[in-house]
Amino acid sequence: MTLHLVPVRFRDAAAYVAMWHRHHPPPVGMVFAVGAADDTGTLRGVAIVGRPVARLYDNGQTLEVTRVATDGTRNACSLLYGACRRAAFALGYTRLITYTQAGETGASLRAAGWRVLAERPPRPGWDRPSRPRHATGTELIPRTLWEADEPASA
Repeated sequence: MTLHLVPVRFRDAAAYVAMWHRHHPPPVGMVFAVGAADDTGTLRGVAIVGRPVARLYDNGQTLEVTRVATDGTRNACSLLYGACRRAAFALGYTRLITYTQAGETGASLRAAGWRVLAERPPRPGWDRPSRPRHATGTELIPRTLWEADEPASA
């Protein structure tokens, strides 16, 4: 099966994430989304890129891959991460990040030209007395912060 990139509207990407993502609901917004489709046009995966979730990274020059979801099709994740990397830098952004949870290997990220930037310890969640938040089920899980290397210019 050959995969190719396709444009995806936010509502379609969010619906795909709701159906296929293992541990997160769709994000509330995006800057752009991209899909991976097979030869028949069947959507096999999506990636959603938006502003960084951590406010200290939200400097106007940084984007974050907030969701990648696939139906398990081989190489779909790597194709999507690579496309996000190329698109973010082509749009003028200077940094692209994402996170994986403990237990996720990051093989697709490495294959797409990303590198580990930091290991983050488990945190109790985003709830604070000054800004209450509901638990999402992903609290107390260590995470790995990844950064995309800028693609070589042609």
